[in-house]
Amino acid sequence: MAVSLSAAALPPQAQSHKWLIAAAVMLGAFLTVLDSSIVNVALPYMQGTFAAGIDEVTWIVTSYLVASGIMIPMTGWIAARIGRKRYFIAAVIGFVISSGLCGIAQTLAQMVVFRMMQGVAGAAMMPLSQAILLETFPPSEHTLAMSTWGIGILVGPILGPTLGGWITMNWSWRWNFYINLPMGLLTALMVLAFVHDPPHLTERRSRKGGVDYPGIVLLVVAIGLAQIVLDRGQRADWFAASWVVYFVIGSVLAFAALLIHETRHPDPILDFSVMRHFSFSLGVALTAAQSFVIFGINLLNPLFTQELLGYDAWRSGLAVAPRGVGAVIALISIGQISRRGFDTRPFIAAGFLLAGLSAFRMAGWDLSVSTASLLWPILLFGMGLGAVFPALTAASLTEIPPAQMGFASSLFNMIITTGAAVGVATVSNMLTSHEQMHQAYLVQHFSVFDAWRLSSGHLMMPGSPRFNFSEQMKTGQHQGLGMIYAAFQAQAWLLAYNDVYRTVATLLVIVAPWCFLLPRNRARKDSSAAVMSH
Repeated sequence: MAVSLSAAALPPQAQSHKWLIAAAVMLGAFLTVLDSSIVNVALPYMQGTFAAGIDEVTWIVTSYLVASGIMIPMTGWIAARIGRKRYFIAAVIGFVISSGLCGIAQTLAQMVVFRMMQGVAGAAMMPLSQAILLETFPPSEHTLAMSTWGIGILVGPILGPTLGGWITMNWSWRWNFYINLPMGLLTALMVLAFVHDPPHLTERRSRKGGVDYPGIVLLVVAIGLAQIVLDRGQRADWFAASWVVYFVIGSVLAFAALLIHETRHPDPILDFSVMRHFSFSLGVALTAAQSFVIFGINLLNPLFTQELLGYDAWRSGLAVAPRGVGAVIALISIGQISRRGFDTRPFIAAGFLLAGLSAFRMAGWDLSVSTASLLWPILLFGMGLGAVFPALTAASLTEIPPAQMGFASSLFNMIITTGAAVGVATVSNMLTSHEQMHQAYLVQHFSVFDAWRLSSGHLMMPGSPRFNFSEQMKTGQHQGLGMIYAAFQAQAWLLAYNDVYRTVATLLVIVAPWCFLLPRNRARKDSSAAVMSH
């Protein structure tokens, strides 16, 4: 009797060392997540080293994101041809080498090329680690496996900015790359010792077909153009720039051609047939929403505390740290709940609703909000989406046949990456556009007296004698007008943040009920029976 996914498909030594396997692959995934966040802190120092402008130095980030975005969906196809273990080790070694090259880069051009190499190598470790864990652990422990994996992945973004800042200030920005070398070598040795390819992957390698070169080209064009637009579109004022229009059209056409081509190819780069599983398609949609929200809030919270409340980087980091604490608490709790055979779907829905309630609380923040009032919504937000991630991932992937697990994991992680990029781009655009809208309203409808009250932190409705604020700003005829205009800007930004937080909260509430259409997690006894029958 066949099972959809069982640890019995792996050699006995793999099953007996499942936690060592988990540690090995999690360390590799942790490296890539840490590197994506640790470098951002060092960008101003790289700018000085390479004598580059802000727009030029950000290509260090863009090149990594583009290369990683292209390679993530190809991971399953490459692993099916050369083996997961071999590919994972090659990816880690490539990541170590490219990290060393980034550390010794002498020009901006070299750094961009080496970062692209780093993105190509590092992209494989996230989907490969996920696929390996889901095949190593029995179905009854999939949520536990994803909870453990989630804790490892979560530590990177939390630790990255703090560690990167300390290393850059005390040593050099180059050491942000050098620290990858010993950790990478340890990862490669652990994978070599403990990870094993399942039999179905070995069989697939023996009957592999020709290379799908058209599929590779279409994928590179579709994902590459989309990533560039999402990362750099705001700097060009989006569709006001002709190149953004051309890139979007090119990406859409390339993706449409890719979809048609891949459904007809015998050995496709992307196996879209996994979308026939309703649980996977629904899980992908919910995961995209979750990724959109997480990365959007990750952008909003530090900006709010630093730009509006005047926190420095250290205090801002402490203010948003409870999100990580809440997520870890939820991940551990959900992992243990799932082991006891409880239906985790209500917890997914409750997690979305808790995160939505927290976002509504964030929408009520004002310019005088206390630090204590910041902490609870941030903590509860982390708990909410921390409860969502492992159970949603397990429910999405648990019905995928073993032969398609690598492809499904690659597609799943591509959606996470895309959702994150879209979330950051959308939130940034909404924030800017809503600030301009609110500022225009305030300038047109507020009186001098109201503006004075506003500068004191009190929002007043339109009242007594009005004046032409824009004209006064031009002529400078009103005493203290600069201070009042700054108050208008602060209030406009506050209202814009409130709008975006409410939008995020509404999205979370809308998606919550859909979780009950996911398959119920398998009880321990069902898993045991499946393994025995296999």
